[in-house]
Amino acid sequence: MKPWLSEYLAAQKAAHDSIPLESVAALIEKLRDALKQDRQIFVFGNGGSAANASHFATDLGKGSSDKLGKRFRVVSLNDNTSWMTALGNDYAYEDVFVGQLQNYGQPGDIALSLSVSGNSPNCVKALEWARENGLRTVALVGARRGRMAEVAEQVIVINDTHYGRVEDAHMGICHLLCYSIMEHPEWGASKDATSRL
Repeated sequence: MKPWLSEYLAAQKAAHDSIPLESVAALIEKLRDALKQDRQIFVFGNGGSAANASHFATDLGKGSSDKLGKRFRVVSLNDNTSWMTALGNDYAYEDVFVGQLQNYGQPGDIALSLSVSGNSPNCVKALEWARENGLRTVALVGARRGRMAEVAEQVIVINDTHYGRVEDAHMGICHLLCYSIMEHPEWGASKDATSRL
């Protein structure tokens, strides 16, 4: 068992080491722009990625916002169970995210989706609608990249296909995004903040 544990952790470190810091810094810049312009941030995914989306929305909406004079308008589209099940039941499961974006999404808002495969039909459809309607689109994916990487304006790829390792690295990115503001609240307002990352 110990050799397997060591090998897993070594592979996990490699997955985290593949996080492209320049892309994360650019995403921090997008979030700062959204904060300044009072734009909404929509985040969504399936399974473990849904849990990561909820966690990210909590950390950004509370933890990061607590450190600033202005609050992030962020919501996880995974968290309204009755709405999701109504959309899935009455239309199709691939509509559970796009159906919510159609109610709330405005040009200049951010649609951020997480998927290891990059091919989740509901995430793809939501990103396609978001891009067609002027939202800024971001995809966090694994090494297979998938259709989401073709649709999104910004793509952050983890160089692994293992679901657990990629999801852990995606959550690592989410924590980088949130803790950059928690630990450096001046970056929430400073125009050239990401140049110091």
